[in-house]
Amino acid sequence: MSTPSVLVVCLGNICRSPIGEAVLKHVAKERGIDLTVDSAGTSNYHIGEDPDDRSVAVCRQNKVPIKHAARQVQADDFRRFTHILAADEANLRGLERVRPRDATAEVRLWGAYLDNKPIPDPYYGGKKGFEEVYEQCVRLSNAFLDEVVGKEEA
Repeated sequence: MSTPSVLVVCLGNICRSPIGEAVLKHVAKERGIDLTVDSAGTSNYHIGEDPDDRSVAVCRQNKVPIKHAARQVQADDFRRFTHILAADEANLRGLERVRPRDATAEVRLWGAYLDNKPIPDPYYGGKKGFEEVYEQCVRLSNAFLDEVVGKEEA
């Protein structure tokens, strides 16, 4: 099997998807899995910006490296990545609207690998919302890797 490559997508690419990118990279590394991971937004609201300070704080609190400059999903992403994971249904619809005819990436709600639940946007809330997103991303990362790469040896 070729090395999976993943694009994690939310709306602005400063909260959920940078956390998801950082956590998925971290979990894959801990499991000894070679994985390319990036993140992007369906909107152009924050292009070039660093992740939200609360996203950085929750990752650092959990000793997960995070470094990213926000960007918008591009047509080439649908050919460059094997998997594109949407944070919620609105992001999934946005991805489907811009998906080129020659797309090769599998585009799914990230929650489809576990419980079909969206990742709620913590932007307008407090620290607790970012902590919940982080924990959900850990669970989703393991579920995704279990399905795509294989379950961890017990």
